Amino acid sequence: MGTANNQVRLEVKEPTRIVLAPVDQSAVRGSTARLECKSESGLPTSVTWTKDNQPLYLGWRLRKDEASLTIPNVNEGDEGLYTCTVTSEIDEDSASAQLTVLEEASLNRTVSSALPPGRPEPPMDLDLSDPAARSVRLTWIPGNDNRSPVTEFLVQFEENHWEPGRWQDLSTYPGDLNSVILQLVPFVNYQFRVIAINSVGRSLPSRPSPRYKTSGSSPDVIPRDLRGWGSQKDNMEITWEPLSDLERNGPNLHYSVWWRRKDSAEDWNNMTTFQSKHIVHPTKTYVPYEIKVQARNDFGSGPESNIVVGYSGENKPTRAPTDLQVSKVSSISANLHWTPVDLSSVQGEFKEYRLYYWRESSLVPDLVVNKEKKVKGFYTTVAAPYGLLSDLVPYSNYKMFMVVANSRFEGPPSNTVKFTTKEDVPDAPRFFRINRRSVDTIYMEWDKPLEPNGIIIGYMLKYQSVNGSRLGPLQFESFSSNVTTFTLRLPDRSTRYKFMLSALTQVGAGEVYAEESPHFTNEAYMNEVDIATQGWFIGLMCAIALIILILLIVCFIKRSRGGKYPVRDKKDLPLDPVDQKDQDGSFDYHSDEDNKPLQGSQTSLDGNVKESDDSLVDYGEGGDGQFNEDGSFIGQYTVKKDKDETEGNESSEATSPVNAIYSLA
Repeated sequence: MGTANNQVRLEVKEPTRIVLAPVDQSAVRGSTARLECKSESGLPTSVTWTKDNQPLYLGWRLRKDEASLTIPNVNEGDEGLYTCTVTSEIDEDSASAQLTVLEEASLNRTVSSALPPGRPEPPMDLDLSDPAARSVRLTWIPGNDNRSPVTEFLVQFEENHWEPGRWQDLSTYPGDLNSVILQLVPFVNYQFRVIAINSVGRSLPSRPSPRYKTSGSSPDVIPRDLRGWGSQKDNMEITWEPLSDLERNGPNLHYSVWWRRKDSAEDWNNMTTFQSKHIVHPTKTYVPYEIKVQARNDFGSGPESNIVVGYSGENKPTRAPTDLQVSKVSSISANLHWTPVDLSSVQGEFKEYRLYYWRESSLVPDLVVNKEKKVKGFYTTVAAPYGLLSDLVPYSNYKMFMVVANSRFEGPPSNTVKFTTKEDVPDAPRFFRINRRSVDTIYMEWDKPLEPNGIIIGYMLKYQSVNGSRLGPLQFESFSSNVTTFTLRLPDRSTRYKFMLSALTQVGAGEVYAEESPHFTNEAYMNEVDIATQGWFIGLMCAIALIILILLIVCFIKRSRGGKYPVRDKKDLPLDPVDQKDQDGSFDYHSDEDNKPLQGSQTSLDGNVKESDDSLVDYGEGGDGQFNEDGSFIGQYTVKKDKDETEGNESSEATSPVNAIYSLA
């Protein structure tokens, strides 16, 4: 003998409870109301709120946290019964409070006309009188209607035997009544409460009435859904729907059930049971029985049910259909004929003749087929049954056999029949891809159909140009069965084409696989290529290139000449700081003293500093002067000298082609 140990960890948690519950309150319209709901629990909890027993939609206005619900800008639609529910994974707790919305004037208790309509107050002082076996009179005092007349009263009941603590609706009565006779059922210990209803809503329930127990009686109800059926080949189960708790009418509810073979002189067999089922055993296979049932209690018997016919259990059929054969076999269908069985051999309820058939192979070489069996049923009881088997695959070898079936079993199989379907047109090619490998060439490839439905002898390609809704003439290309690619040169590379490919057998062309070009191609790239070949585009590009070249030459010449330094006459006024830069970008320099020549060096555009050693004494009227590498003179000159120099420059520039370009710069 050995021992076994097992350990179980038990954790004890604090129960979930609400320690700060919401309380009934009134709020002035436009103010903010806050309902508290603080809880404690040994487990994580979640808090949900409902209003009038309906889930509360928070929206953008209402705010909820773990301990409260805040309702800003209160209005009449916010009035109601709010319930806070705190839930953990093992328990929950809830609490409710009534929120009443008041007008501002209602703060003055003397101004009752300013109060809005409200839910009625609950009825009071419930009283029972006039007791009877199945009735009692209930009387109550209506509560305050809160400025909205009561339209009806709802009476509810609770009984303490079958479902204690559960309140159920009994009936409703007009709002002008406060004393009614309640229709009851026997052997129930009742208590009642009343709810008043007006246009605003329901009141809280009244306090419960004293309990009232009705006297017992025999059952009034016939058991429903009586039937007999066999769960085994040698039995019959008799079943029915049991009476509900409020239909018992007394203690010790039980049932009497009777059965006998149909169309026989047998006496009724009888059995009493407290269950809602009785099994008759043993029985012969699939024999009809007459059955009935009756409910009883300690006070007597209820009414008997009507007689119902049931059947004992089924067994396997003993005979098989014979002489199964086919005729008029086409590519997708075949006619069936067989000799039926004697229905007594079915040993149960005849359901159908059940045909099993499967595709054994294909006449297309090397084509793998699915040999899974398929089933088709034929319900017929004629002397010469027949049927149509459809949805077959062309050019294939099939096998089939037939059985007869009852509700539970199938009989032995018939003879197995072989037949072959005829050749047909093929399915569409497995795929058809179109690629544009250049601006004027389309490459196409495809594969043979998944179901050739015969021997593929070739492929037919049809294509035509597509321009909006206009279609060009239809063109044809034929290929042998071993060709699965084709390259087409387009006469107009900007035109779309529609291609239609189909496989061929001896029967004809099959299903068409249609595609349009360009397919799986970057059309944006093709459009760029087309634009680049247009004459206007080439001319535009050449003009832009020429302009860029001229600008480059001008920039180079300006760089080689350096800055432009105009020589100012000594009669000219000094430049202001804002005038030191010419509009063409060159700079003028002037001396701080009008009669003093500018001395020093000039920085060229390439950043090298050069000093000129040439003397300007021979050209001036006294004083020293300097010039930089481009020949611009810096210093003081007479008007005459300046003028002569200018004329000399003009004469030389007129004969120099380089100076002509300088002038452009």
